[in-house]
Amino acid sequence: MPEGDVVWNTARRLHEALAGRVLTRSDFRVPRYATANLTGHPVTEAVSQGKHLLIRVGNGLTVHTHLKMDGSWRIRPAAAGPPRKNAHQVRVVLANAEWQAVGYLLGVTEILPTAREYQVTGHLGPDLLGPGWDEAQAAEAVRRLTADAGRPIGEALLDQRNVAGFGTVYMAETLFLRGVDPSRPAGDIEDVTALVELGHRLLDANKERLGHVTTGDARPGRESWVYGRAGRPCRRCGTLVRRAEQGTPGQERLRFWCPSCQR
Repeated sequence: MPEGDVVWNTARRLHEALAGRVLTRSDFRVPRYATANLTGHPVTEAVSQGKHLLIRVGNGLTVHTHLKMDGSWRIRPAAAGPPRKNAHQVRVVLANAEWQAVGYLLGVTEILPTAREYQVTGHLGPDLLGPGWDEAQAAEAVRRLTADAGRPIGEALLDQRNVAGFGTVYMAETLFLRGVDPSRPAGDIEDVTALVELGHRLLDANKERLGHVTTGDARPGRESWVYGRAGRPCRRCGTLVRRAEQGTPGQERLRFWCPSCQR
C-alpha cells in the first residue's frame, strides 16, 4: 500500500491538473456511480488526508478515492484522448480542456457530499503531512499510539486511527533509526514523541520525489536501512536484517529490523 508521501504527491499532481478548471468529462467505471455526471462543474481542490484522496467539486460533491495496494492516478494531456492501454483497469476519468486524470485499479471510488467527508476520514489520527501538523498534533498522535500500552509499536504505527501516513516502509525505517524493535510494546518506549517527529520529517523530506530515501543516499540499492533488505548485512553493524509478519490474523504486515541495532 502506498505510503503517505506518495498519496500527498498524487494529490498535488491532481490539484495542479484539475483545480480551477471546469470538468468537460467525468467517466465513472464502477457500477454504483456509472451514471454520475460532474461535467460543467469546476474542481475546487484536490487534497490528501492520510492515505485518502479527496477531489472537491464546485457543486458540493467530493470524489473520494483510495489507492489501496495497486491503485494509481495518471495525468495525461486532454488531447491524448480516452485511455486505451489497460483500459479495463480504469475506474474513473476526470478531464478538462487541458488535462485528464485517469484512476487505475483504485481500491475505493465513490462520490459523497463534501460536507460529509468526515464519514470516510473522521476516524483518522493526526496526518503526518497535514497542513495543520504541529506540536499539538504530534502530542495527540503520541496519546493515541500509547493508549494501548501493550500493543507492539509496529502495529500501532500502521494503524491509521493513531497517526495517518505511516506504511511498512516508514514504520521499518523510523523504528530502525530510533533503535526500537517493532515488537516492543508501545508503552515501553521512552520517547514516542521523537519517534513520531522523525516519521514526520522522513515523509516530509520525500513527499516531492519519486521513491523513498531514508539513508540520505538516493543511489539504487542504497535508499533504505532495513526495508526490503532481509538476509543482507545491516548497514551499521553487519548483523543480518530480519523479516517477519506482524499484526492480527488477516491483517498481517511485513516488518524488517536489525536484531542488534533494535533491541
